Amino acid sequence: PYSKGNGASIKTGARYCDTDVIVFMDSDGQHRPEDIPMLLAELDNGYDMVVGSRDALSQASHARLIGNTIYNQLASWVVGHKVMDLTSGFRAVRRHKFLEFLNLLPNGFSYPTTITMAFFKAGYSVAYRQVTMPERVGESHLSVIKDGIRFFLIIFKIATLHSPLKIFLPISLVYFFLGTGYYLFTYLTYGRFTNMSALMFSMSSIVFLIGLLSEQMTALFYQRNNLK
Repeated sequence: PYSKGNGASIKTGARYCDTDVIVFMDSDGQHRPEDIPMLLAELDNGYDMVVGSRDALSQASHARLIGNTIYNQLASWVVGHKVMDLTSGFRAVRRHKFLEFLNLLPNGFSYPTTITMAFFKAGYSVAYRQVTMPERVGESHLSVIKDGIRFFLIIFKIATLHSPLKIFLPISLVYFFLGTGYYLFTYLTYGRFTNMSALMFSMSSIVFLIGLLSEQMTALFYQRNNLK
């Protein structure tokens, strides 16, 4: 009855279709129907999701290419697997596994980011096959700066949901080393241990414990999903 966003339309389609496999593709002419058999063939090889990965010539601009490269590297670090195209909307997926994460998917443009990282975290098999995409028909609704920042926030949000310690542990170590460095400075300069060093060590412990608790909650969430 009204526009809810790209992600909302994706979720609606996934709910109402009754096939074992769903193929998602954009309607701006960038995704070629003749590439679909290649994606489906990889599903037959045992994968749960196959993504059409854009080559360098298929990027809309140099800024998009740089941005997507950064997203892919960051996502690869978070999930511990090679992510070749985090934001590609051209993909084939097994429907029953896609539906497991429907409540996690946003209503905006970032559903590919969320579902990709969720599949990796759940231990499902994801494959990438390179495709060349023609120039889009019409103009993109995405803003390089505005949506670029939003995608970074989404990656960090999903990272804290799927691999919290990979985010909290580095922050904890930063506080620890800052506290250690400041303690050495004040000890050599004034010969005493200051409240600031104590605060840094306390923050390091608190951030680490939050990350550890989040990791346990994440494990319980995925264990519950796997038991359904």
